[in-house]
Amino acid sequence: MTTHTELPSMQESLLDVAGKKIFVAETGDGPPVLLLHGGGPGASGISNYHRNIAELAREYRVIVPDLPGYGRSTKGIYGADPFGYLAGSIRGLLDAFGLDKAHLVGNSYGGACALRLALDTPDRVDRMVLMGPGGIGTTRALPTPGLNSLLNYYSGDGPSRLKLEKFIRNHLVFNAADVPDSVIDARYRDSIDPEVVAAPPLRRPKSLRALWKMDFTRDARLSRLPVPTLVLWGAADKVNRPSGGRMLAERMPNCDLYVVANTGHWVQFERAELFNRLCADFLAGRR
Repeated sequence: MTTHTELPSMQESLLDVAGKKIFVAETGDGPPVLLLHGGGPGASGISNYHRNIAELAREYRVIVPDLPGYGRSTKGIYGADPFGYLAGSIRGLLDAFGLDKAHLVGNSYGGACALRLALDTPDRVDRMVLMGPGGIGTTRALPTPGLNSLLNYYSGDGPSRLKLEKFIRNHLVFNAADVPDSVIDARYRDSIDPEVVAAPPLRRPKSLRALWKMDFTRDARLSRLPVPTLVLWGAADKVNRPSGGRMLAERMPNCDLYVVANTGHWVQFERAELFNRLCADFLAGRR
């Protein structure tokens, strides 16, 4: 099995952003890069990127927040415009760090957050890497079985370890054996935090207006977005359809697309060495 670099020591802080607390861990020196995690049950920044942080920190100042609603950050999301809420929170985090702009790396829900931040305030984003981002063509087709599994986690008979394991092994990754039981155990513990159960951060849109607003392919600004962007999409992604990568490449003027064979929704985890190399080179302008 492939070995992965151990996590380096990281400085941790809990920052006040617009009256909410955002947990952040950081390490490394160089241009700032924010790693924005996905929205699955029990997700958090460090757990989402633990195979990437050390390698990227060789060249960058790596900043890894827990998005609002997750991990050690304040729980609750504004349901009428969740992507806008997340983007505003991360923009506030940039302000708290005194950063005029930064690179953004976003997986799934975090990719939607990064893309919305770039659309709203492109001057705050240097370069951007998106892995299977949410909100691409979501009004043009029914949700995938993987996305339905994710969205149904807190409904019905409520959260369970078996439910989470089925989502991760059957829908999140290409090779189920690549995910150790310890990852599922840790995510399950975090997913049943009473505050999270009371206000799940990822839900079905509350209205047609919200649904429309959450599909970036309906946003005319996408075709004018100047931010250089690399989109990485697993060819076997069962959560967000790989066809979303082509939609972005066709609409965005400065978008490179890399489709990753034999890979599901978690490119940075499943193909860590490839991801680390492509991401570091793209952010540095070497490709």
